[in-house]
Amino acid sequence: MKIMLLGGLPKGDEERKSFVDWKKDYEDRLLKEIPGAQVLHGDLISDKEGPEVVVGHDLWLVKHSDVIIVNATSKMGAGTAQEMVFAKHFKKPLVSILPKDTHHRRSGVVFHGEKIEDWIHPFIFVSSDFIAENIDEAINW
Repeated sequence: MKIMLLGGLPKGDEERKSFVDWKKDYEDRLLKEIPGAQVLHGDLISDKEGPEVVVGHDLWLVKHSDVIIVNATSKMGAGTAQEMVFAKHFKKPLVSILPKDTHHRRSGVVFHGEKIEDWIHPFIFVSSDFIAENIDEAINW
């Protein structure tokens, strides 16, 4: 089984110095629960290869993955959003890890006078086959 991880990556060497690599935790947990799985992600290629190569690489991985897991615990970027749309185009099962009270999921938001108890960003909601609070819920799904 090929599992693609989507989510934020550091933009340059300076940002990488303080980057907490969420992918490592996800990969460790996935491989423990799903022996033989192959975990893929966009950090397997360097941006120094050029924009076309990076985009082609990442979209090829999405297209050839069996399941997509999105780390949506913080504000997502353009690349992650585009990859999610691409995954849905190819009918890939997509799980978003989106804890309550984070950037894209808020409690008690009021829109035009109506309170929504558990608001989830509409594009993430529609793109996701399952929304998990954490990686363990995603694995169980």
